[in-house]
Amino acid sequence: MKDKTSQKNTHRKTNIILAALLWIIAVAAIGIVILLAIWKSAVSPVSGTENAVTMQIDIPEGMTVKDAASLLEKKGLIKSSRALYIAARFSIFDRKHPFELKSGTYTVSSSMKLKEIYNLLQSGTQIYITVVIPEGLTASKIGTILEEKGVCSRKDFMTAFADPELIAAYSVPAENLEGYLFPDTYFFTPKMKAYDAVQKLTDNFFERIKEISGLSEMTPENLHKTLTLASIVEREYRLKDEAPLIASVFTNRLRNGIGLYSCATIEYIITEILNKPHPERITYNDLKIDNPYNTYMWAGLTPGPISNPGLVALDAACNPAKTNYYYFVLTDPERGAHTFSSNFDQHKAAETINYTSKSR
Repeated sequence: MKDKTSQKNTHRKTNIILAALLWIIAVAAIGIVILLAIWKSAVSPVSGTENAVTMQIDIPEGMTVKDAASLLEKKGLIKSSRALYIAARFSIFDRKHPFELKSGTYTVSSSMKLKEIYNLLQSGTQIYITVVIPEGLTASKIGTILEEKGVCSRKDFMTAFADPELIAAYSVPAENLEGYLFPDTYFFTPKMKAYDAVQKLTDNFFERIKEISGLSEMTPENLHKTLTLASIVEREYRLKDEAPLIASVFTNRLRNGIGLYSCATIEYIITEILNKPHPERITYNDLKIDNPYNTYMWAGLTPGPISNPGLVALDAACNPAKTNYYYFVLTDPERGAHTFSSNFDQHKAAETINYTSKSR
């Protein structure tokens, strides 16, 4: 009798245990289904393509995955910052390769799946802004272009280009890097540091002048003088073949202590030093402005460059033509051609047929 009772108790206990296990399994299964549903929702796009929100997200150097995930959720680009953090923490989307967040500026859309964003944040793929810097611009005008393009603010750019440490790093004998910002096509990143933008332009200058024999080998002082001359030539020439001739006029004048008489230096004073609008024409009163950059009042080079010249003007200043010219005047405005003269009488004769009266 006791054996039968014992067996019944054993069966009862077994059934209870089995029922408990089945209940636990059922609850676990339901939990897994719920978790999978939650995960599936968390990794799905926030919106469809038709009403997607797309924006640029900056991931700076040193940002944590947790902070990056929170930023994306705050911007409405992912449903759950925790889901992204867990995916990154346990390399859920790629078990073979640990997640590595890379700094950069990314274009992220709310129509992207979490896995796509997960992969994007590891790519380091930068968004680049193409900026063309023409020859002959001043630093302030370059700063304006960069601000308009969304690279950096003009104010920060002007502060960086006058940074004493940066100037010393390039051994530039001046108070700023005017003239050393090489005109070229650049690829910048949005909202980059102005210091980095200035460095990029200046690094390019010192790399590109290697293309001109003898220029990169000059001492910092001689390079600065040549660059200053090139900056004036840049603002005066219009035809490439005439750049060495214009450089020869200025070189001959410098050699004999004669003023350069360059209207470009007057324009620089008016627009860059006096911060006035660009003049439609230079007046006689303008020629009397008492400023060391006024080449009508003072012989010799200006204290520093008045623009950022390209290779043509740099080559012309480094290798001016061998001539006996002391004057030039614009005689073909449509082509931009000048007539060059050795003496004042020839110059006046050429000037009489020049209806624009732009003499030097």
